[in-house]
Amino acid sequence: MPTHPIPTVDIDLFTDEALLDPWPLYQQIRDAGPLCHLPRHSVWAMGRYAEVRAALGDWETYSSASGIGLNDVSNEATRGLIIATDPPEHDRLRSALAERLSPREIRKLGEDIRRRAAELVADLVEKRSFDTVTDLAQGFPLSIVLDLIGLPQEGRDKVLTWADAAFSASGPEGPRTNAALPLLADQMAYLATQATPDQLTPGSMGRAIYEAAEAGKIAPESCVPLMSAYVTAGLDTTINAISNAVWYFAMYPDQWDAVREDRSLIPSAFNEILRIESPVQFFCRVTTRDVDVEGMVLPEGSRVMMLYASANRDERRWPDPLRFDVRRNAAEHVAFGYGMHGCAGQGLARLEGHSILEALADRVARFEVGTPQRRINQLIRGLSALPTTVHAA
Repeated sequence: MPTHPIPTVDIDLFTDEALLDPWPLYQQIRDAGPLCHLPRHSVWAMGRYAEVRAALGDWETYSSASGIGLNDVSNEATRGLIIATDPPEHDRLRSALAERLSPREIRKLGEDIRRRAAELVADLVEKRSFDTVTDLAQGFPLSIVLDLIGLPQEGRDKVLTWADAAFSASGPEGPRTNAALPLLADQMAYLATQATPDQLTPGSMGRAIYEAAEAGKIAPESCVPLMSAYVTAGLDTTINAISNAVWYFAMYPDQWDAVREDRSLIPSAFNEILRIESPVQFFCRVTTRDVDVEGMVLPEGSRVMMLYASANRDERRWPDPLRFDVRRNAAEHVAFGYGMHGCAGQGLARLEGHSILEALADRVARFEVGTPQRRINQLIRGLSALPTTVHAA
């Protein structure tokens, strides 16, 4: 079979303009082919759904062990994190909290999380005007996740800043990456000194990580990186999904009416929000062999950007992908990744998101929003502010 040259797309995905509005650039990448080369970043990219999903499901060919970012310093700093490992090490690390994140254990949290959601929404509806990002989306998962991990109260105010930096540090070399790396180091130092077993809440997930090390299931030096992974990854997807839900339902009130009339649509609405506004834009993989991608040969050792956000708007997979439709079956989106590295905490994220939507559906007839303010991060796409006024049901 003849091989085809890999097309080149000469764009920069990390300018201010690109980070604020990446969609036209993702369209160029998809239009170029199932695979393309981005010379500005010395990396290959996949932007179509079928290829991204297939690659994410093949860890033996597309390895995470050389880091999931675009610069050597970040990839070295995250060495040993669960997101940057392959089996068998990945399986050992994931096993430390597998039981605590199982569907059965997550279901046990449901009553408390739904109660928290209802109380928070009731307070905000009474105020009538608030900021969705800071008053609703950030505080809710932050308190839940950090309580579950068992972190002490001191230092919690810095967790969101650290999480933001941990993601942004995965971009290409440059000022933003350089600014993020020291904050990533600060987070590790905090977890090593302020979140030791004696400072963690008894019975917490954090304690369970150290107990796994004591039992010989994971190496002791894996404890702090594993804590970092769950603190960081446990927040951004939920925060951004809740923020985007309010934004989209303000723009499409008919879709909100549909959800309020039929609560069984809440799971598909949450999936549709994650599909159309994927918080995680990309993660990288490195090929362990020469790979044939639709007749194009990707050499062994190639670093490939898996563009989750582009795949979730691929017109080859999603009819009319720019249309927000809560009745769409978007369950196969890749916003949580796919395969072995599919987000371990997605069950908790769904429970949190569904609980907030249920509470809002009980109390809010209409959302009015001001101009969304977008935060610039090299890996996560989300809002920093969304002025909101609600009309009570």
